[in-house]
Parts: sequence; C-alpha cells; structure tokens
Amino acid sequence: MPRTERRSRMPNPMTPIEFLDASAVDPAVFDLRPDYRAMLLVVDGLAPDASNRSGGAHLDALVAAAEAHSRALLAASLVEELPHIAAWREAYRAFGAKPQRNRNSLEALTRRAEHGLPRVNALTDIYNAISVLHQIPLGGEDFHLYDGAARLTRATGEEPFDTAANGDTVIEHPELGEVIWCDGAGTCRRWNWRQGRRTALSDATDTAFFILDALAPMTDDALTKAADALADALTGLGGEVRVLRRQIGAP
Repeated sequence: MPRTERRSRMPNPMTPIEFLDASAVDPAVFDLRPDYRAMLLVVDGLAPDASNRSGGAHLDALVAAAEAHSRALLAASLVEELPHIAAWREAYRAFGAKPQRNRNSLEALTRRAEHGLPRVNALTDIYNAISVLHQIPLGGEDFHLYDGAARLTRATGEEPFDTAANGDTVIEHPELGEVIWCDGAGTCRRWNWRQGRRTALSDATDTAFFILDALAPMTDDALTKAADALADALTGLGGEVRVLRRQIGAP
C-alpha cells in the first residue's frame, strides 16, 4: 500500500519515452501465456500534492461506481468464476502460485470493493477504481523511484522484494520461476500480487508509472479503453498532465 511520507528522491535519468522504449516482457512470460499484453503508461505533470485530493466529487463518484460494479458482478457470479479473474487464477497456477492464498490484484480489489474500496490517495484511489470497473489488474508506482526500465520476467530467486513485517522494512526474495515485474533494485511479486514499498506512490509523486496487465478474454480494444479511462481520470490532477503509453504483446 502506498505510503504518504516524503522520501529521498532522485529524478529518473531516463525520459518517459526512453523508459517506455526500454521496458520489456521476457519471452519466457509469453511462453507461459502467449495471450498476455502489457499496457504501460507514464503520466507526468501531476501536481505534487495530487495524492491529497481524494475528496473531490468526481473521484468519489468513480470509486462509488467501482463499488457498485463489484456488487453487481458478485451478485451474479462467484468471484472465482468471473472471466478475467478466472484467467488470472489459471495464470498463477501455471507458474506455481496458489491463487486461493495469493490472490491476483484484480480479485483482491473486486472482493474488497463489494464492501468498500480503501481510500489511500487520489492516484491510488483512481487506479483501484479503474481496475475494478474494467476488470484488469492495474498497478501504479512513482516513476522517479524506478531504477532503470521495467521488465516482466521469470525470477531467478535472487531479486530483492521490500515489504513490511511488524512495522519494519524487510527484504524477501521471489521463488524460482515466479513471474515478476522488476527494475534494477526490486520487484512486484507474482505478476501483480503485491508491489514493493520502494516505488510506492506518495504525496511527492509528480510523475507516475502504471502497468495494466491483460489476458484473454480481455481484448486489445478493452485494454485500450481501460487505459483511456485511467488517463482521463488522471488529467484532473494537474494543470498540464501528459500521458505517454506503450502496449507490449507477444512478437
């Protein structure tokens, strides 16, 4: 979960375009799921205090719509039978994860949204709502806290993952073969299960990086619509917000 305290930050030496061009998905991931696609967005020009603006009527309406959508979905179907959640459960099993114990981020949010989404900060609240509304795993991080480009790969087991235990930061490591998003200094474990703390969105975030993970039955058109909805919702968080994007799919 994103933290709100200010942290020591050095600007990412890569431009957003360089970052998106250098980001990649390892062929081993496509071997596992040839239908996988990643939509990457870098959003700059956000106001430094954007994450404090969580009380606006537009954002409240977006979150309420996501909660209502979750209730409607779960009234008609068991959560594990929802098509997009079922696809991610299958993908987790393919690399050895147990989806009943390690829920993909979409399933975890859809379950929570039925009773009310957590309100964290504007950036996080927006992408959580879009995730539920469009039924797609979606993560957001601080662009300037990234160490190099983003890469989706199968883990060696040596990659660091910073998490919390009893209030302290501890370093864990993924399992061999686990699918992870990583940069030069950390990971997001089990594809989209849990993000590390180091790159979390905060009050100081003025450039954000978002990952939308897609598997069939999500179409390219539906993926684009989810990215458009995220971009539209974020444009109100700064005077000159710019959104750059790149979609990566199997060659």
